[in-house]
Amino acid sequence: MALRTLRIWLWVAVLGLALTAVAGALLLRPQQKVAGSFGVAAFDLVDHHGKPVDETVFAGHPSALFFGFTHCPEVCPTTMAEMAAWFEALGEEGQDLRAYFVSVDPERDTPALLGDYVGWVSDRITGITGDPVQIDSLARAWGVFYEKVPLEGGDYTIDHTASVFLLDRDGQFQGTIAYREDMATALGKLRNLLARS
Repeated sequence: MALRTLRIWLWVAVLGLALTAVAGALLLRPQQKVAGSFGVAAFDLVDHHGKPVDETVFAGHPSALFFGFTHCPEVCPTTMAEMAAWFEALGEEGQDLRAYFVSVDPERDTPALLGDYVGWVSDRITGITGDPVQIDSLARAWGVFYEKVPLEGGDYTIDHTASVFLLDRDGQFQGTIAYREDMATALGKLRNLLARS
């Protein structure tokens, strides 16, 4: 009986030491940066003029960032129209604000097509497209969901996140504007962003 009790206590001790070692390893491992890391991603893509752009494009001014595609039937044209209304309502107050439309359909969205698409909204909106792997990396950094959905006849559409991300002049995330958010609320968020930047 004493030998059995001793074995049990030895196993408890071994288990305790193992748990202590695991806890110590977790506490001593390098901590990942959490604050300010949302949306941070290096990328090499092209704008709607075919010129190279990277993550520095978001620096130096407040920005509104949207992920979509030019063949989008409703969400994207609605959001583009809302952006046009925001720029118009802000007037000179929003002169530093820039917007970016990142295509989640780089197979179809050439720079020229993107240029036509964003051009009718404002000259302060830049279309971004390029390598699908880099687009995917950028979208993941922003927590953006997108998925190709097959249609009849071999065509497809894309389901995607519909929020507009707000960035300060350092390219850091400051909030979102929801799809079809009330105009006054959206303008309030943009004015707060402009005041902080």
